Amino acid sequence: MEIKMEINRDVYLNRLIVRKHNCFIKVITGIRRCGKSYLLNTLFYKHLLSEGVGENHIIRFAFDTAEDLLKIGEDPIVLDNEKEERKVDPSRFLTWLMPQIRGEGMYYLLLDEVQKLGAFESVLNGFLRKQNVDVYVTGSNSKFLSKDILTEFEGRGDEVHVLPLSFSEYYAFKEGDKSEAYDDYSVYGGLPAVVLMNTEEQKTNYLISQMKNVYLRDIVARYSVQDESALGEVIDVIASGISTLTNPRKIAATMNSVHGMNISDATVDKYITYGEEAFMLSRVKRYNVKGRKYIGTPYKIYFEDLGLRNARLSFRQIEETHIMENIIYNELRYRGYQVDVGTVESREKDTNGKEIRVQREIDFIATLGSKKYYIQSAYAIPDKEKYEQECKSFERTMDSFKKIIIVEKSMKPRYDENGYLMMGVKEFLLDGNSLLI
Repeated sequence: MEIKMEINRDVYLNRLIVRKHNCFIKVITGIRRCGKSYLLNTLFYKHLLSEGVGENHIIRFAFDTAEDLLKIGEDPIVLDNEKEERKVDPSRFLTWLMPQIRGEGMYYLLLDEVQKLGAFESVLNGFLRKQNVDVYVTGSNSKFLSKDILTEFEGRGDEVHVLPLSFSEYYAFKEGDKSEAYDDYSVYGGLPAVVLMNTEEQKTNYLISQMKNVYLRDIVARYSVQDESALGEVIDVIASGISTLTNPRKIAATMNSVHGMNISDATVDKYITYGEEAFMLSRVKRYNVKGRKYIGTPYKIYFEDLGLRNARLSFRQIEETHIMENIIYNELRYRGYQVDVGTVESREKDTNGKEIRVQREIDFIATLGSKKYYIQSAYAIPDKEKYEQECKSFERTMDSFKKIIIVEKSMKPRYDENGYLMMGVKEFLLDGNSLLI
């Protein structure tokens, strides 16, 4: 039996392809270990070859490999043993590189872990002035760990943000029973290395180790966090409350009362921002549908990879309802949508006939250009009462945008008597056009 080792990432590959020759630096961002280097140096490289680009016109360099560092006269052992991280000498790199860019035609420069190159901003901005060089870079840690890296390229950077594997990418590789695959994905997430592992023990140990020794350690190092345990506790509280409305004050109150810590709202907010900039967390604001304005707080926080979220909690809290909502959120982002949490206010009568103001939630407002969808994540709809409860938010929007209910039960997409589209979560995830039905 053939063993599959190549994971399909066509969505991101196509996003690189359409950006070719656009006179921008293509910056591939994303959480560490999500497959940025694989996308650039394997999938995109193969694409260039298939388009007839000669190997001598594709220049690849990884600043974190001994083999490539030796090519330019850098001693990788010395670099690794420096007490303070020393950057690769840009003069040595350019001395090696420039003689290779002297022929006719377009040259493709694929640079991995470019933040390890000294003065990399100046080096890359220099290539923007060359008409025959198309530049693609990946990076992590330090400045490249941050979402604001594009500012370093004077507005001439074009970002392709890579998430861990979507469920469709995961399932295309794993195949088998869809329900079993979804259960596994819900627990262990979509980091490519995890998907290639065969046992639960391997996956569990890897995720716990990576969360502790890579992801949190990177944040501590980059921001010089003094209280690493407080940072970890904030991440724990967020992990416990994914898919629920929260804010720094609420998190701080939980830590101070339950965990016996003394931490301020401002510190909590700062730690959340660190998690966002490391692409570990996503903070999603609420949007008032009728008022057409954003509400600052409370908001929801989701994890970019659920395996890391579950590992942080030692796999003790696998709440299927909240996890399903997080998966749907990540899927919408994978498809390129801007995602908000919706709120709808209305005046309704209570049981005593008194008119009161009621605020209802729409789990997601997904927007892409002129397209807009209202989406409810409803793990189960066992009866008419639950169905009506999920639909009330839709009814109050008073507009014609498509309204969709996603349930955990396998179910082919179908419209109900109200014109709302209902489908199972696996059917939603495995069909990239499921919102267009």
